[in-house]
Amino acid sequence: MERRRFASTKHEVAVIGQGSWYLDSGDRASAIAALRQGLDLGMTHIDAAEFYGVGEDVVGEAIAGRRDEVFLVSKVIPGNASTSGTIAACERSLARLRTDRLDCYLLHWRGQYPLEDTITAFEQLEREGKILSWGVSNFDVSDLEEAWEIAGEGRLVCNQVLYHLQERNRARRDPVV
Repeated sequence: MERRRFASTKHEVAVIGQGSWYLDSGDRASAIAALRQGLDLGMTHIDAAEFYGVGEDVVGEAIAGRRDEVFLVSKVIPGNASTSGTIAACERSLARLRTDRLDCYLLHWRGQYPLEDTITAFEQLEREGKILSWGVSNFDVSDLEEAWEIAGEGRLVCNQVLYHLQERNRARRDPVV
């Protein structure tokens, strides 16, 4: 599996990762087996989010005993993205994922809380070692520029955008004019 260095961390990350959206809608044992098979094949980047229901619980069970080989990402929902809410959401995600740290923690999409609040929480979580890096997800250019301005150069490590085979195909069928 091809790997690339992730942003400012020392981690080499598999270029193909495993998502966990809708993992809670099927057979739990099959979902766990699929994630473990992916790990065996070198897909060690796993993406989770508090928004995905019990998906974090499934991921936590799947990576049990293998945490150190996984690049683990999760996301805080905008409704929890105040400073204290982000910290509490991270603690809940860590518990569901059965780990002491996230390799990257993201704001799932822009919400009603000021970005300064969320970034303050991310920086505190990073100082405490609960997250190793942080970024955003599904941000438009103007939101991304605002986050860069608040955080300072080199702090924001990514903007994770929606991309999977079905979404990619939809974009081909319905181009933006």
